[in-house]
Amino acid sequence: MNYVQKAMLSSLLLLLTACAALMPPVQVGETEAQVIAKRGQPTARIPDVNGYLLEYTRNPWGQATDMARFDRDGRLVSYEQVLTTEKFATIKPGVSTKTDVLRTIGHPSETSYLPRQQLEVWTYPYKEAGVWNSMMHVHFNNNGTVNKMENGPDLRFDRDGKFGFGFM
Repeated sequence: MNYVQKAMLSSLLLLLTACAALMPPVQVGETEAQVIAKRGQPTARIPDVNGYLLEYTRNPWGQATDMARFDRDGRLVSYEQVLTTEKFATIKPGVSTKTDVLRTIGHPSETSYLPRQQLEVWTYPYKEAGVWNSMMHVHFNNNGTVNKMENGPDLRFDRDGKFGFGFM
């Protein structure tokens, strides 16, 4: 990537960050219509035991997913960025199901299947500790239960080009 392309990409990223910062905040108690007016159409609507969730994903490259939780009356209960180490820690191997994972961290940016191990893998790019470009891989067995979780570096951001994925 040449200097002009890097400058254009940096400008675009700065503009997008500024736009996100200018969005009016959502408040607990607001209606779904009020949240959508402020945040736009969600990327998914997920049923929940006590209401429902609206998912706002910024993946595959955004490394974040915001989840708006609503009660049965359609009032906002919470709004948070869920691709965090703390949220990943609430997913329990041998206990959590695909539905639990969707309700906790939303839809993956990509899915894959490991035929030899018979595991479906959901991948979530995120900023580990708010700093490191990382990937969380959630592995499900054939029953749809979490088998294991693994994280590692997100090689798409590899700047030295050792792995052939770097773009800068």
